Amino acid sequence: MTHQVVIALGSNLGDSAAILVEAIAEIAQSVTALRASSFYQTHPVGGPSQPDYLNAVIVGETELAPEELLAAMQVIENRHGRVRTERWGARTLDIDLIDYASAHWESAALTLPHPRAHERAFVLLPWSEVDPDAILIGHGAVNSLISTMDISGVVRR
Repeated sequence: MTHQVVIALGSNLGDSAAILVEAIAEIAQSVTALRASSFYQTHPVGGPSQPDYLNAVIVGETELAPEELLAAMQVIENRHGRVRTERWGARTLDIDLIDYASAHWESAALTLPHPRAHERAFVLLPWSEVDPDAILIGHGAVNSLISTMDISGVVRR
């Protein structure tokens, strides 16, 4: 049985565009019927001073359980040099599971939907590009959430 998933990607170290393209290709080994957004340049949220991010969202189908998909995404992050030393610090690749079958999930490793997705234009704008009718469970229509945000610092590339 397959489940629809929403995955957000970001990078602000190295050749971010190339890293995102490679990561999306690697994710496609676990996620089928993949639809990828354009890239969006965004300012960092929280953390130390750092370069802007390049972000994207993909929507697709997977047979993996939520924590299996999370583990697969962490392998991809590590392969691209992800180092987890500073919360909200700069990174070569960040991959977040945003939504899994519009279900709630709570474990030590994973909370779904992503607990801050509803606050993040760098997730919602690319998501609405690939799925204009998207609903973020517990928060409503993605396009309605976007309409309440300041998106002036988000640039589609």
